[in-house]
Amino acid sequence: MEAIGLLIIRVIVGLYFAAHGTQKAFGWFGGGGPAGTGAFFEQIGIKPGKPMALLAGFGELVGGILFLLGFLTPLAALFIIVPMIIAIVTVHGKNGLFSDKGGIEYNVVLIAVALGIALAGAGSISLDALYDIKFW
Repeated sequence: MEAIGLLIIRVIVGLYFAAHGTQKAFGWFGGGGPAGTGAFFEQIGIKPGKPMALLAGFGELVGGILFLLGFLTPLAALFIIVPMIIAIVTVHGKNGLFSDKGGIEYNVVLIAVALGIALAGAGSISLDALYDIKFW
């Protein structure tokens, strides 16, 4: 059951994070794409906006897919954790703790999940397990 629990966490978080990346990189799922996200990035001081939006989008897409697959899991977790820290520092930190006010709640939960899976391992239903990749 542990393996199924870890798989559920990885699939849901990985899919959502990858989809979030496609919003930035391609404008899918109602996202701003490189132009819209890039303009937002410029407003919050992340420059040059469009290239950084593409970098962020592709990083989140790759990180989400790796996390979903349980492949190179600590690297996948970093691809989730780093953007969430940047989001806290640049956007959400000033809004307090809870997401109903635009605060850091969701970012902190994603950081905790990604870090927990990175430290515990992706589980036996993962590519890390299939290829006997061990990190700790």
